[in-house]
Amino acid sequence: MTTPIWILVLLVSVAAAIALTSLWFRRRDVLQQRESQSRADQIVLQAEQEAESIRTARLIEAREEALTLKSEIERELSSARKSQLTREEKLDRREAQLSQVEESLQKQHRGLEATQQRLAAQLKQAQDKQAEIEEVLRQRREALEQVGNMTQQEAAQELIESLGKELENEVGTLLLRHQRRLGELVDAQGREMLLTAIQRYASAHTADSTTSTVDIPNDDMKGRIIGREGRNIRAFEKATGVDLIIDDTPGVVIVSGFDPVRREIARLALDKLIDDGRIHPSRIEEVVAATGNEIDAFVLRKGREAAEETNVVGLEPRVLSMLGKLHFRTSYSQNVLRHSVEVAFISGLIAEMIGLDAALARRAGLLHDIGKAADHELEGGHPKIGADLLRRSGEPPEVVHAALGHHDQIVTEYPYTMLVATGDACSASRPGARRESLERYVRRMEELEQIAKRFPGVQQAFAIQAGRELRVIVNAEKADDQHAAIVCRDIAKAFEQELTYPGEIKVTVVRETRFSEIAK
Repeated sequence: MTTPIWILVLLVSVAAAIALTSLWFRRRDVLQQRESQSRADQIVLQAEQEAESIRTARLIEAREEALTLKSEIERELSSARKSQLTREEKLDRREAQLSQVEESLQKQHRGLEATQQRLAAQLKQAQDKQAEIEEVLRQRREALEQVGNMTQQEAAQELIESLGKELENEVGTLLLRHQRRLGELVDAQGREMLLTAIQRYASAHTADSTTSTVDIPNDDMKGRIIGREGRNIRAFEKATGVDLIIDDTPGVVIVSGFDPVRREIARLALDKLIDDGRIHPSRIEEVVAATGNEIDAFVLRKGREAAEETNVVGLEPRVLSMLGKLHFRTSYSQNVLRHSVEVAFISGLIAEMIGLDAALARRAGLLHDIGKAADHELEGGHPKIGADLLRRSGEPPEVVHAALGHHDQIVTEYPYTMLVATGDACSASRPGARRESLERYVRRMEELEQIAKRFPGVQQAFAIQAGRELRVIVNAEKADDQHAAIVCRDIAKAFEQELTYPGEIKVTVVRETRFSEIAK
């Protein structure tokens, strides 16, 4: 009886264990399902968040791309508008130029028509006068035949001689009248051609300063530039060939020198040394040499740009380099390179109007002041220096002569010299070209004359060629030839010591003796 109960208890225990095990497995499955569902929900949520962030990023990128594309389109549209406005302005200027040319041609046509009408009227008057003369001759011949005892041939001979004298007087009067009218017509056409050339070439004027200054960050840098016992400033001045002026002026160092190219090299080299901070003799020589090479390349490039702008071809590299140096040269604050380009254009335009070679005229105008690139290195004025340089470079004689005589110092042999002289005067005298007032100009002329009149024996002094030359007249009774030569040299020395001027001033002393007698 005991054994079956035990078995029954064992069976119940096994069944209970099996039931509990089944419940535990079910509970675990439920928990695992819940955990899996939670993980799935988290994965779905994370996926949705990632998708939302990706969608937001894509949307932001799309907006940025749209904004970039919009800005590019706006820039292209702006550039297209600017180019369109530029083309429209060019077309307007060209239309205005064409209208001016058309108006000029119409004026010339009207002038020719008026001249033809005047000539036709004068021809009719001459014909009427001839008929009247013939009638007077007939009447006088008849009167002489009736009154005198002359034969018909003698009367005719006397009338012919009388008529010849009258005709000579009338022909002389007509010739003088036509010469006067022709001179007025030529002057008017010359002024019109000159004004037309100036109007066709319109350029902006820039006035450059000849003072070179370098800004420094602080006053301590002045001591570093000077160096121990002045070795740095001595090395710099020796390498560049200029003078450094370091005074009490805060934050500024002044570069002084006659050669504008050297002055520019010194200015740029000093800027580089200040930025670099390493200032010692070896570094100074290295920086100055590198800056010199950069300036040489820049000068050659400016010369080529000027030649290309004026369509002048075939220039030697040496001539192009000298031409580029004019970029750093000023004359009464007018940039000499831009002045040369303007003279080239004006000379070429005038040459086209009068039937000369426009290319040769532009070449002569571009190179007329090239001597100013070396007049501080060689003796003589810039016309002579420029002519020698162009002659050695194989330039045509017209170009050489234009450089030598564009200031009317010699007798002109080629018409291109007069064209260049005209263009030079127009470029220098246009409003805004040179920063010099009339009062200052007059004061400078008077100063030249007053300095000359201080010397003994000087009667009169005249400043000509815009102050480039001074003519002095000495008293022949008080001064001999030797004294005149001494006065000429002393006046030139006084100018060098007392005045500041670009280029050079030519002093000419004239001593003249006159004798007169009265015949009674």
